[in-house]
Amino acid sequence: MPRTPRRYAVHLNLVGGQTERVFFSKLETFQEWYQGVVSAETQGGFVNVPMSDLDGRYLVLRPQAVIGVRVEPQFLAVDDA
Repeated sequence: MPRTPRRYAVHLNLVGGQTERVFFSKLETFQEWYQGVVSAETQGGFVNVPMSDLDGRYLVLRPQAVIGVRVEPQFLAVDDA
């Protein structure tokens, strides 16, 4: 029986060496958000990055600032920090 991830940690590598880690409950939610990043890049606008576990709080950045994305499924009930 395959394991199901509890949530997905998304590591955003930004220009200048900064790294942000945000969480999505489902992979489909991340994919919808990422499509918004791709479409905002062609329009030259900003994109909201939902802050982990803080409803209504966002990190706002330009899509061009994201130079790498790593998606990591998390299976454990306790966070490793």
